[in-house]
Amino acid sequence: MDSVRGFESDWSDLDESASVPAEEGEVADTQIEVGTDERRMHVRAYNHWVSLLGGRAYPSIADLHPANIADFGPHSVLLDFSAGIENPAIAYLGKALREECSLDSATTHIAQVPSRSLLSRLTDHYLQIIANRAPIGFEAEFVSTRGYNTMYRGILMPFSSDEDSIDFIYGVINWKELLDAEAQAKLDAEVAAAVRSAPPSVATAPVWADGPSAGFDSGGADAGDQNAQDDGDSVSDKESSVAAGGSLHDQLTRAQQSAAAVRAADTRTRTTLYRALSIAHTFAAAADADPVAYETLLDMAGIAVQARAPMTPIVKLVFGVEHDKTRLTEYAAVLSYARRMGIAAGTLRGFLDTFEGGVKGVVKAERAARAPVAKAKPDPATMLAERPTLASIALETTSGDGDYVVLLARVRDGETLDIVASMAGDNALTERAMRSATA
Repeated sequence: MDSVRGFESDWSDLDESASVPAEEGEVADTQIEVGTDERRMHVRAYNHWVSLLGGRAYPSIADLHPANIADFGPHSVLLDFSAGIENPAIAYLGKALREECSLDSATTHIAQVPSRSLLSRLTDHYLQIIANRAPIGFEAEFVSTRGYNTMYRGILMPFSSDEDSIDFIYGVINWKELLDAEAQAKLDAEVAAAVRSAPPSVATAPVWADGPSAGFDSGGADAGDQNAQDDGDSVSDKESSVAAGGSLHDQLTRAQQSAAAVRAADTRTRTTLYRALSIAHTFAAAADADPVAYETLLDMAGIAVQARAPMTPIVKLVFGVEHDKTRLTEYAAVLSYARRMGIAAGTLRGFLDTFEGGVKGVVKAERAARAPVAKAKPDPATMLAERPTLASIALETTSGDGDYVVLLARVRDGETLDIVASMAGDNALTERAMRSATA
């Protein structure tokens, strides 16, 4: 049975000695060993998809050229939904995938794909892309049409011809045929013996060196897996490393990778959001340091800058202009608060973890800080004390010297006021009259 998830979820949680549940005709309880190269193909495919976003909700299909992608193009398929989703056309099918499935040029639509072929394992998930509107990764084990026990990993990524609707889906899949238990055990023993006798190796190239995110992380063949598991790790160097390497465009690509996980329904967790906001905060600091490159990115994305909302363009670039407007406003408020409080690049995620109320609490604090301070109104008694006396009369009263009272008068002959009552002692009435007189 396929295991389907948003791409930014941790694929490394599949233990290499674990078994995978199987449907009828599939193989279960089989050791699944997936090498680093096999995993990295999907990372590179996903990075390529992110690099084509350009601040849009989906990359433009005009920017995709699978036949020119030597790395994973032969393992890919492009589905065309422009004529409807019931039976999408196969606009491109890579050579390696075509040969593995023994398909010829006569196979032009999904309905013609054999049900037990490797290609069917990829195309069976296309409706999930329509529903999730984000990349979907999956992995499983099955028995191929040739009778071989096969482990595969796939990823499907949405594309658009109008920057709004999903009318193309690009899929990449890699696979390996598994040995039977006896042969696998012998091979394991040989590999273990070779590892014990071999001198220790030193990594000489950064992980994902051939992908769009080259230069961000290094540390050997396991670094990519460690990055996928860093949701619970220390973030002291994770997000801050974005500001240290690569062009501003490269750093935006890294930030968009994290934001893509927030858009995916299956991975919309607090940790994922906090990490994406922290990297966006670091990208904002890098944009401050390179305003010319930042302005170029905004022009390319068609995003305008408003002085009263300086962080809104940042979150639009990172999360996409089509992202939920309410969420974009909240994310911009978080980044504004972080800048106003002087939170260092790479530390925002830890700050959000400890702030009461998390993102909502920070948004509330930022809005309170922006709210205009009400001007204190002057005391009416002080203002009236400076007024000139209009007239003085002798009238018995119980009020003290300097107190204010309300007098009720009747006009006579157009110029004389006859005092008919004194409201001394009615403090509420007196205060309203004083405020009215000084308004």
